[in-house]
Amino acid sequence: MSAALDSLLDLLDLEPIERDIFRGTSRSAVVPRVFGGQVAAQALVAAGRTVPADRGAHSLHAYFLRAGDPGAPIVYSVDRIRDGKSFTTRRVVAVQHGQPIFHLSASFQTYEDGLEHQADMPSSPDPETLPTAAEMLPRYADRFSDPGMVDRLIEARAAVDLRYVDAPPFGTVGEAREPRSQVWFRTNGKLADDPLLHVCMATYVSDMTLLDSVLLAHGRGGWAVGDVVGASLDHAMWFHRPFRADEWLLYDQESPSASSGRGLGQARIYTADGRLAITVIQEGVVRVPRGPAAG
Repeated sequence: MSAALDSLLDLLDLEPIERDIFRGTSRSAVVPRVFGGQVAAQALVAAGRTVPADRGAHSLHAYFLRAGDPGAPIVYSVDRIRDGKSFTTRRVVAVQHGQPIFHLSASFQTYEDGLEHQADMPSSPDPETLPTAAEMLPRYADRFSDPGMVDRLIEARAAVDLRYVDAPPFGTVGEAREPRSQVWFRTNGKLADDPLLHVCMATYVSDMTLLDSVLLAHGRGGWAVGDVVGASLDHAMWFHRPFRADEWLLYDQESPSASSGRGLGQARIYTADGRLAITVIQEGVVRVPRGPAAG
């Protein structure tokens, strides 16, 4: 296991304070606020720790309310909304400096057999043939005004092996493309056989690239380039079938709409053998800044 993955697992191992109350810390991010995927994953950890182990997470719906302060702890308070025969529902509020910064509702279900069908997995190259972040990012160093950006991006993704199928948004600045993006990802090391951990790790990664397709449609390079500003607004995930986050997963993403300073991304995550594991939808603020960066 890589040191970065070990550090991320420590981040997800929340400290219990009282019954249904947990405390988490943060790690440095590319932007000067808490990474949204971290808050979502930690909130799901908090919810999952109040649920029987035989009930797996099947969906989450979340709102990002305020930017998180990476220098302060985050307190997660869990409400036990419902414990039914098949389904369990939890609500989690993340608080910093006395104010809610994030809200999540999550539902868990006991396993049962049922009807089965799924959308086919799209074609995609073997992830082992694609460049790693450490190999790919230095190629685009001249796209960033901050000389330390490449190193920060590599550090932020050190726990996860994330590989773009095509050039990322900052690789084709000024060139509008089809609003579609694919990445393969897996953790940089093996994980324990805990289904909740794999679900939480996928939740963490799901916030990294989902709005890329919005940027591609307009030839924008993204937050690191500085030709857009924004943040995640809301996030929803449905977990359809078992998967492992330490094995290759294809994140197939597209954007059906952008308007009113917001962009919508939707995606499907497949296992390498073609099983549809997760559906993801996210909307975020995507604004063109005033001044030279907008030109």
